[in-house]
Amino acid sequence: MKIWGALSAAFTGWMKILRGDASWQQHFAITPAGLATALVIFVFFALVSIAIAAIGINAPTLPGLAAGLVVQCLSILALLIGALVTRRAVPVEQPLLALLVPGLYGLVCYLVLGTVFSMFGGAVLLVLWLGLGYLFYRLARMAAQWSLGVSIAFAVLTMALLVGMPMTLYMLTGPVAAPAL
Repeated sequence: MKIWGALSAAFTGWMKILRGDASWQQHFAITPAGLATALVIFVFFALVSIAIAAIGINAPTLPGLAAGLVVQCLSILALLIGALVTRRAVPVEQPLLALLVPGLYGLVCYLVLGTVFSMFGGAVLLVLWLGLGYLFYRLARMAAQWSLGVSIAFAVLTMALLVGMPMTLYMLTGPVAAPAL
């Protein structure tokens, strides 16, 4: 039940972030334990997403499941890098967990909606990316209290990493053409 309660509280917290309500933090456990809970929830939904993607193909093998989980977890790395780079450029007193914990719940929402919307095609996924970028912008404004420009830069950087890292990994693991002589 704790996981359902965490998801419910995160939803309420995100609604308050989007409205600009200063009481949003009380809905997130901005602690290492809260981060661990958010990570477990993310991994659970990532595994569900991988299983749904495998429907109609085959049951994923253990290496395939692990590879899919690594690719899904790149979004966590994108959020972490975006937060660290932006905090290094524009230091704030708020703890990094204030960005990461709600950000992870935003990524869970993105993962769930992305799994559902991927059945409808690419144009809907573009709208989802724009929506996630807006969530990151609002998170930066509320959690880090960055200015408009810095919050937009954080959202753009995080989204570029989120979209670019899996593509880069795919290109790096693909076959390399032999040089022409």
